[in-house]
Amino acid sequence: MNIIETRNLTHRYWRTEALQDLTLTVPEGSVFALLGPNGAGKSTTIKVLMNLLRPTTGEARVLGVDSRRLGEREFAKIGYVSESQQLPLWMTVRQLLDYCRPFYPTWDGSLEKQLLRQFDLPQERKLKNLSRGMLMKAALLSSLAYRPKLLVLDEPFSGLDPLVREELVHGLLEVSGLGEWTVFISSHDIEEVERLADWIGVLEAGRLQFAEATDALLARFRRIEATLQGGPARLESPPANWLELERKGDLVRFVETRYEPEATERACRERFPEAAVKAQPMALREIFITLARAGRVAAKGTAA
Repeated sequence: MNIIETRNLTHRYWRTEALQDLTLTVPEGSVFALLGPNGAGKSTTIKVLMNLLRPTTGEARVLGVDSRRLGEREFAKIGYVSESQQLPLWMTVRQLLDYCRPFYPTWDGSLEKQLLRQFDLPQERKLKNLSRGMLMKAALLSSLAYRPKLLVLDEPFSGLDPLVREELVHGLLEVSGLGEWTVFISSHDIEEVERLADWIGVLEAGRLQFAEATDALLARFRRIEATLQGGPARLESPPANWLELERKGDLVRFVETRYEPEATERACRERFPEAAVKAQPMALREIFITLARAGRVAAKGTAA
């Protein structure tokens, strides 16, 4: 079952298309990270999913319901935390939890106490006197304590110091490990997301570049180095799945985006018959940067 589904989803702000024909699925029980630079359309996507914005064209379904028809019953099963979220700053942490608790029949008091200890939140302090990191912890706790089926996080790590990020990631890893909910997170903090997500989608200028399981993504990308041994080297018209091809002296480098050991080795031998070839795994950050560069190059070529 898919917790989120969109089909040809488009949203325009006047003449600007923030989303263009977005089609994606978020499997139940997954931690799905939507990555992209600032302005890529991540927050717009979430606002459409949460019925804060209406689609211009296309459709989105959340928990099996058209996003435009999400109501009280559905929102009781959705947790939502945004970097720009407004909280009642005059309340204390305890008052915030006391206020939220009656709205959610599934509120778990033992989980609330566990998260209070884990996040080290001062219950009697007013929200207006909390640091940004503590505010994010309070918002996250109030969205986790009722065990939502879907937890939506919009740039949750933005502006936080490394220690607070670590504490938030640790908390999310613990609760997501329970396997009872789906997490949909938008972020440009790639290192944090890499530890959390088992599905990755990349958004660039409002268009989805790809969405796939993290393991599959990491498996199909490799940084290839071919050390030439004086033989021929054919660099012209490289395969479309070779990115950032360059030669420096006797060393040829490129990124293989469809890595298969035998097929990649064979393709290298055809172009560099006498070369010593090495394939190195890539971190998610390296993959993201490579794809972002390729997207910008393609965009410039189209504009020209």
